[in-house]
Amino acid sequence: MSIRTRTPADHPALLDIWLRSVRATHDFLSESDIGELLPQVRDVYLDAVEIWLFDDSERGPSGFIGLSGAHVEMLFLDPRRRGQGIGTRLLDHARGLRGALTVDVNEHNPKAHGFYRHYGFVDIGRSPTDGQGRPFPLIHMALREAV
Repeated sequence: MSIRTRTPADHPALLDIWLRSVRATHDFLSESDIGELLPQVRDVYLDAVEIWLFDDSERGPSGFIGLSGAHVEMLFLDPRRRGQGIGTRLLDHARGLRGALTVDVNEHNPKAHGFYRHYGFVDIGRSPTDGQGRPFPLIHMALREAV
């Protein structure tokens, strides 16, 4: 098991992990919402960030983190691998690269919010809409040492 930078060949696996993870954890999104997001993730978002994968040599990629500087833009795990420390390892890796991290988490995703709080992030603000202006409020968070 290792954390490595992504390659172009990883793109289908990343998209698959994103789709399965969103369906398992973002119950506030309709299938229509997911259908709208899918081409944006596939064609824009995955290429717009620095991506690191958790790669299990036996199973292949099991999760990934996308960074823009010290901001965590995305963290998605294979739903079958949740609760196994992969998200923490990816955050540890990002923290080692960038130091103090920030993240925005959907307010309607309390498990993700709890995960980041458990890791050491604190709430520093809130927006009533997501980055595209949709009615999905965001909680802005930063690691305690960065506040």
